[in-house]
Amino acid sequence: MRGGVLCLSLLSSFCAQALDLTEHEQAGKRLYREGISSSEAQLLARVGASGLTVPAHVLPCASCHGADGRGRAEGGVRPPSLDWSRLGLGQGERQTNGRSYPAYTDSTLARAIQQGIDPAGNRLDAAMPRFELTLADQRNLTAYLKRLSDDRDPGVEEDVLRLGTLLPGSGPLADAGHVVRAVIEDGLAQLNQQGGIHGRRLELVVRDPGNDPSSASQALERLLDEQQVFALISPLAPMLDEQLVAALEQRGVPLVGSTPRSGGSAQIFDPLPGLPAQLLSLAEHARTALGVPADGLQVVYAGAEQASLAEQVRERLHKQGWATRPAQLFAGQALEAQGIVFVGRAQAFTELASALQAAGRDPYLLAASSQVAGAVAQLPSQWSQRVFLAYPFVPDDWTENGLATLAGVQRRQGLDPRQASLQVNTLCALRLLTDALKQIGRDASRERLVVALEGLHDVNTGLTPALNFGPGRRQGMAGAHVVAVSLPGPRFTAVAPYRPLPEMP
Repeated sequence: MRGGVLCLSLLSSFCAQALDLTEHEQAGKRLYREGISSSEAQLLARVGASGLTVPAHVLPCASCHGADGRGRAEGGVRPPSLDWSRLGLGQGERQTNGRSYPAYTDSTLARAIQQGIDPAGNRLDAAMPRFELTLADQRNLTAYLKRLSDDRDPGVEEDVLRLGTLLPGSGPLADAGHVVRAVIEDGLAQLNQQGGIHGRRLELVVRDPGNDPSSASQALERLLDEQQVFALISPLAPMLDEQLVAALEQRGVPLVGSTPRSGGSAQIFDPLPGLPAQLLSLAEHARTALGVPADGLQVVYAGAEQASLAEQVRERLHKQGWATRPAQLFAGQALEAQGIVFVGRAQAFTELASALQAAGRDPYLLAASSQVAGAVAQLPSQWSQRVFLAYPFVPDDWTENGLATLAGVQRRQGLDPRQASLQVNTLCALRLLTDALKQIGRDASRERLVVALEGLHDVNTGLTPALNFGPGRRQGMAGAHVVAVSLPGPRFTAVAPYRPLPEMP
């Protein structure tokens, strides 16, 4: 046990080799990123030609110049880089748009920030806020700007880039955790054998979230704050849900490979569609192929933990023109509807089918394969061609290269082909993350990674339909294949191919 504590201590020391900032520089960093004074007093900024005054935390420097100070184009304006070697260290005069810009000094930098005037006496663009800073705040901000270009995000070192994940080692998700870990470690090993990405070896830090929210919260905190991983990939910790979203957004940590039940986040990119999108594909098939009228669907959920998700589904159905009633909790009763959109686990799905059969009813049953596929073999033949499942991908999506990649992982890691769905999901997450890391170059930052992930379009995984993201899109697919179930058997037949659903208003 003492040896384990020592190892953890050494690991924490090794991982925490971030830029060593002084007290003034730390205060300047907070002012730069959050617009907050070291005195906790509210800072103000004047905006535009009218000089409208707003709190500085609404428009911190990083909101335009970026956390890395490189500037990013927005609204036709391109804020300049704040690299101090360019601004103030012996560069002399620079020519930009026909203007001369002498090197900045501490005093001319303060004038630019507070009055909007550059070292040559030219007025800066009106889009640049004028910040009202105390002497102490200006001193802190200047001190940090001189170190900004060296201030790497956590997890980025000279020869290593650390990724993290939460995978259970015991309990009901232990087998899934083993599969995800094997796929990720196999992929990283393949990359590292080829030299890594931009000269950095990729390391995976795995924490066990345990089986309750408290242990999962502690594992997440250690992963982000002690071991300081750069990004998360495919964690399995459903008990965290909204807490995970809050932690990622607070620290600006990207996650690729999972979307919490509570909804999306700007920091989370999921290669496959969420359950609402999959169920909407089933509803569209019910409308166009099965003839279910606008008032013929009922959303049914089993288990209180599914209530929020069921309501999301109902709201999205309503936006697509369905006259849906409030989602109903299944508690053993038979329900009246031409089609039932089910949200819940396999056992409850079987119980629902039995209750309906006992009442002499046979509505269409629509559900996501990831939740109920294991139950369909237990259904009587009455339900043949009455059950329709959503699948994000089917074997027809697999190319020769994609199948070879999947088979290679299974062979090297001794994985069961029957767990292909989880393996494909993890492979897609790894593909997205590594593609984005390759795009952002050696000067990696979390902010640049998010932008690169947003820019991924028509990603051909060889195992799924093409994946697409964007500034307002965090799921690579916006729908699913529709598969009919024939009984006895069961036999599965694809009856509607994947088509992206229209954007929600």
